[in-house]
Amino acid sequence: MIGLPSLHALDRSQGPRIWLAAESTDMRCGFDRLAERVKSVIEQDPCGNSLFVFRSRRGDRLKILTWDRDGFVLWYKRLEAGVFKLPRVNPGSRSVELRASELAMILDGIDMSKLKRVSRYERKEGTNKGNLERVAG
Repeated sequence: MIGLPSLHALDRSQGPRIWLAAESTDMRCGFDRLAERVKSVIEQDPCGNSLFVFRSRRGDRLKILTWDRDGFVLWYKRLEAGVFKLPRVNPGSRSVELRASELAMILDGIDMSKLKRVSRYERKEGTNKGNLERVAG
């Protein structure tokens, strides 16, 4: 993936959060209009430490907006055939938070609706190493 930082390094615990807008977006939108959509639809600060993902109506294009110290960065991908397989969003939700691995799967063409996340152990902050809590993903 040219132009994007390593998605493995963007793990939620150490990197920026990743937000997907639930509704389609006009792909003619540039930096400023997408930043406004971040504020109004996703309800986040577009200049914060996050990636904001927008999809086209047909689902064959994605734009990712992020802030990089002194300005916006816009990454745009158009598929020549097919559509991006995006995760289901709960009715009424305007956005959904993604993990870096989920964004990587979307960009690689993996259908997320056919995957099932298994339970994993996750260490809560402020607990000892031996005290692990079971977390369903």
